[in-house]
Amino acid sequence: VDFFDDFDTFNHENWQDQLLWVNNEDQCYVREGQFGTREVSEGTLKLRVVDLGKERVCFNWTNDGKQHYPTQFVAGRITSKNRKEFVGGRWTARLRVPNSGEDGMFPAWWLLGARNNEPPVEEQDESVCWPVVGSGEVDIFEHHSDGGPDHYAARIITNDDGECGGGDWQANMQVNRATLSELHDYSFEWSGNDVIFRLDGEDIYRIENAAAKLPEPFFAILNFAKIKPGSMVSERWVMEVDWVKHEALE
Repeated sequence: VDFFDDFDTFNHENWQDQLLWVNNEDQCYVREGQFGTREVSEGTLKLRVVDLGKERVCFNWTNDGKQHYPTQFVAGRITSKNRKEFVGGRWTARLRVPNSGEDGMFPAWWLLGARNNEPPVEEQDESVCWPVVGSGEVDIFEHHSDGGPDHYAARIITNDDGECGGGDWQANMQVNRATLSELHDYSFEWSGNDVIFRLDGEDIYRIENAAAKLPEPFFAILNFAKIKPGSMVSERWVMEVDWVKHEALE
């Protein structure tokens, strides 16, 4: 194990807030857990979407400079970008999402290539657009409410052609069943030429000959988004994370 965070506190040496507008999300990401969007208590991290009851200006932008519209919904998103980044190995998070399946929910545990050009940009080599090599994506746990409760997607998204925004969301994806209200270990591992997704240590999805498509260092992201304008948010919208770790494998 070369990285382990069990969220006794929020460690700024491991994580930073990430403010941006992607996927036409309806909420606005905010810093430092404003409005209860990010909390560390009783040994777990809680990320929430919160309904403020009235619209406020949102200081999130797309990569091409478009500002998010005013919204009454705010949320938490953290990343280990420029903090903890690793080549290969195995990433695991132990987490749960109570009351899964509520309309508009979109919590996720995932990885991005460390040369990704989305904010925060703190190093000169952070100039690669998604999902070109250097900015590939691994979705270890992604719960999209449209599929109903107690399911999540696992996928990789890459583009070898150098085309920005040209990722295929379906070609390397598997939808899995789990009781999301219970704590589970969700893992992703580089294994020889292949990559493997695991649930509680059991192999559930292997993509053969895919490791070469994901050669770059990766950082981790945990976030809870809202994807449907018009849907409502309850106080039950929380993703609770017990711990995150990375293991370097021979």
